[in-house]
Amino acid sequence: QVQLVESGGGLGQPGGSLRLSCEVSDRAASVNNMAWYRRAPGKQRELVARITHAGATTYSDSVKGRFTISRDNAELTVALTMSNLKPEDTAVYYCNADVRLNGGLWSNYWGQGTQVTVSS
Repeated sequence: QVQLVESGGGLGQPGGSLRLSCEVSDRAASVNNMAWYRRAPGKQRELVARITHAGATTYSDSVKGRFTISRDNAELTVALTMSNLKPEDTAVYYCNADVRLNGGLWSNYWGQGTQVTVSS
């Protein structure tokens, strides 16, 4: 069973930076799109950023210019570098990826979520 293992997050200060990382547990997997979502208290989960296998990126308007998504196709990892943090960035952040094993069907997987809190 494929797992997405997240790390990073925690407490950040307004104007500061944090970095999230996510790794696909099965190194033999093929990975297509990778993304980060977040769910703030009392709100629905929303897309933060997405990156294709070729490296094309999209961002939500709320984080554009502040967050950067990147990936390492050899290591099957995706990272989210968050700069100029704002209190409204406080949320649980989830890694998401389209993964295929042994040439089978593509399936979509979620990480367990990691808490990011922005507060002074």
